[in-house]
Amino acid sequence: MQITTLGDLLLDVIVRLDRPLVAGDDQTAVTRTGAGGQAANVAAWARALGADARFVGKRGDDAAGELVMRELLARGVEVVGPAEGRTGVVVSLASGGDRTMASDRGAAPDLEPSELDDAWFACDVLHLSGYSLLREPLAATAVAAARAARRYDARVSVDLYTWTLVDDAFRARVHEVAPDVVFANERERAAVGNLDTSWVMKRGADGVRVDGTDYDALAADVIDTTGAGDALAAGFLIGGVALGLDAAARCCAQLGAMP
Repeated sequence: MQITTLGDLLLDVIVRLDRPLVAGDDQTAVTRTGAGGQAANVAAWARALGADARFVGKRGDDAAGELVMRELLARGVEVVGPAEGRTGVVVSLASGGDRTMASDRGAAPDLEPSELDDAWFACDVLHLSGYSLLREPLAATAVAAARAARRYDARVSVDLYTWTLVDDAFRARVHEVAPDVVFANERERAAVGNLDTSWVMKRGADGVRVDGTDYDALAADVIDTTGAGDALAAGFLIGGVALGLDAAARCCAQLGAMP
C-alpha cells in the first residue's frame, strides 16, 4: 500500500513538564527535538505500520531542514518537494497528558501548485493535513494534489485538525477536495458543516466514532498525546479502526509524535 501525505515537515521541540510553568520562574523539564509536522507524522507512522510512504512539502534549506529531512528518510519515508527559505518550528508543552503548542510553519505554506510532480500522487491514499488548506498558496496546491491523486484512483483523506481557524474559504476548499475520509473532533466537524464522507470522530480517551459507531480507546500509560491523532489516521487508513486505535495508544505512551 502506498500512502502519500501533503503538508508540513517541521522541527518539533517537545517539552515535558513535571509541573506547570510559572511566569518569571524556572521549571525542570525533559525535552526532545526531531522531525515533526502533521503530514510528516502520518507518513512516518504509515511506514512503521507497513505501508510505503511519501511526504510532499516545502521545507527550509537551512540546517533544521537538513536535520528533519534526514530523520524522515531514516524512517523509510520518501521525501519530495523543494527546499528553500526557513524551516518551521513547533514547540509542544506536555504536562499531565495534555499538550499546548506554539507553531511557526516557516516555508511550508509557500508550496506552489507549479512545484508539484504529478507522479508523486500515484498512490492508494493521499492524506492532506488540515493546515494545508488554511493558507495560500499551499491551499491551492493541496486542492491540485487531490485532483492529481484522483487521476490515479486514489482515496483522499483530510484531518481537519483545527476549528478556531476555520472560515468560509477553508470550508470551500474542503468541499472542493471532496474527501473520502475526514478525521475530526466534534468542534471541527461542526465548524466545517455537512460533508458527504466517512467521518472518523476523535474523542480522546473515549476512543473514536466511525460513521456513528463508537470504539473504545485502548489502555495506555499516557506520557504525551502529541501526534496521537496522526498515528490514528495512519493506522486507520492502512488497517481500519483497530490498527488506528493501537497506533494512537502506542503514540500516547511515548514522548514525541513519531514512532
